[in-house]
Amino acid sequence: MCGIAGIMSLSGAPVPELEGRLDVMNALLSHRGPDGWATWQHPSGQAGFMHRRLAIIDLTTGDQPMEGRNGDWITANHEIYNYIEVRDELGADSFRTTSDTEVILRAYEQWGPDCLPHLRGMFAFALWDAERGALFCARDRFGMKPFYYAVVDGHFLFASEAKALLPFLPAVETDLDGMRDYLTFQFCLDGKTLFKGIRELPAGHSLTVANGEVRIQRYWDVNFVPDYGHSSTYFEEELQARMEDSIRVHLRADVPVGAYLSGGLDSSIVAAMAADSGERGMMAFHGRFPIGAQYDESDYAQALADDRGLDLRISDINVDDFVREIERVIYHLDYPVAGPGAFPQYIVSRSAREHRKVVLGGQGGDELFGGYARYLVAYLEQCLKAAIDGTLNNGNFVVSYESILPNLPTLYRYKPMLQEFWAEGLFEPMDRRYFRLVSRGNAHRDEIRWDQLGTYSPYETFRSIYYADNIEGESYFDRMTHFDFKTLLPALLQVEDRMSMAHGLESRLPFLDHPIVELAATIPADIKFEGGRLKRLLVAAFGPRLPRQVRNRTDKMGFPTPLTEWAQGPAREFITDILSSQAALDRSLIDNRAVLASLDEEAAFGRGFWGLLSLELWQRQYHDRSHEFQAMRTELRRAV
Repeated sequence: MCGIAGIMSLSGAPVPELEGRLDVMNALLSHRGPDGWATWQHPSGQAGFMHRRLAIIDLTTGDQPMEGRNGDWITANHEIYNYIEVRDELGADSFRTTSDTEVILRAYEQWGPDCLPHLRGMFAFALWDAERGALFCARDRFGMKPFYYAVVDGHFLFASEAKALLPFLPAVETDLDGMRDYLTFQFCLDGKTLFKGIRELPAGHSLTVANGEVRIQRYWDVNFVPDYGHSSTYFEEELQARMEDSIRVHLRADVPVGAYLSGGLDSSIVAAMAADSGERGMMAFHGRFPIGAQYDESDYAQALADDRGLDLRISDINVDDFVREIERVIYHLDYPVAGPGAFPQYIVSRSAREHRKVVLGGQGGDELFGGYARYLVAYLEQCLKAAIDGTLNNGNFVVSYESILPNLPTLYRYKPMLQEFWAEGLFEPMDRRYFRLVSRGNAHRDEIRWDQLGTYSPYETFRSIYYADNIEGESYFDRMTHFDFKTLLPALLQVEDRMSMAHGLESRLPFLDHPIVELAATIPADIKFEGGRLKRLLVAAFGPRLPRQVRNRTDKMGFPTPLTEWAQGPAREFITDILSSQAALDRSLIDNRAVLASLDEEAAFGRGFWGLLSLELWQRQYHDRSHEFQAMRTELRRAV
């Protein structure tokens, strides 16, 4: 796992200060690869790559950038879990190394851009095609590994993190459409970022730079086509088999592997199966806030660890950690995304890196198998409407009014969300209702200067994803989970990647193995979400493998963070100082006086204040320091 970056001239002319630019990128990505770095420059000077290495597989001969047999060059941030099988298919005897990097080079040599379906794993890479004089780039199916790019002054630039591109932009500015997305969802849609001029290659897409043009195309998509010909038992057994295989290949490494263990269902399944596979000396890592039971899941994590003989390391996280580290968290994120869980994940990743270079995680289970409480909220409303209208049996509902009642205690902690959701009416069209369930825009009515943000409508982009034509049928559940899979999941994967790689730690996610994802998309909603039970199929398939205390949980937490308690208490002075600085008060898009005034109105577990605080910290880190980024290239070049 690594950090990559590079530049290509769109005109074919030499890139000015190519070496110096690569040096700048190297400095800004150094945390991603503590085991070494190198560069490659085309003899003509029209292109160059930079690579930072975190050595996991082939520790002695896997250095990058790597040259292929035909003069191609690659810089890759990746783990190709089926590299052994692909190497055998291509002729193992002809390989010079045992690395999965050479597998990508040889696969491209054999199949060209069609090599991507052959690769099983997480990856973002750039490959110089010597014969065509072109650049071929790709990102894995789910966006586990990042790929940012910009076109500036006739040059195509790319990097694993957006910060590595900032020194080459004319200025550090906010993308207004991206900001509207963020204020609505706490993540950006459709490849946008919060930086004007920097885009993100979407998951499952490739990018080619040739003849002065940049062309992007999709190579993979998930298709929701329900298979009504099989029973729940069939899907449970098939899921078990595919998960066993996923765990097997995700444990491939030339260094010891550990696991995140939150105490929730998904990470417990992964950790238990990894332990059962025979992985020796398995360590697990957990974070807790020792201020009350509502923020502490360690009993569940300990129950699984005791059951499987795992060495569980628990990090106690307190307000002093928050004050000391939160600005580093925002820096490593590149720009704000998702909820406050990034902060504790940063702390736990730091602890994990003291003992392991690779950890397994449970990310993806919620989006694939229906783990979010809002799905239950949505169906509760739809069941009420259908019961009133007499349309419960028209085929659009996977739960009945009667069957959903026993599962409603799951919503006990979500009563404030229910109050807000129903405050503005009931029984709108399903797309509008789900938009309101995921939207956070109403929380920022007074703090944002909306008239400065243009006329772009995130709702229209939402609808284009919600009504995508790769969903067969009218299942409300499938459309909700599809939207989250395409938008929220990549945002969470940004957190996953940045918080682990901030410490030079590789995070692997067995649920996001494409054979599992493709299977999940065929499972009918009435099997996955029968009776409104969150992640029902996962519990049926893997519950018997887990301690009763874990499999019978109904108090889903999702790494709750006591930000509200801290902000209104021991961290109040720290936060007040941040939001009342002259720079904060002069922001053009955000009224931080209003943000401060609303501090005491934030409810426990609320994310509205977190979103606005993150924006201010982001502007401090990047906008207020824009001159430092612009000076970096010149300063580092002089030092060479």
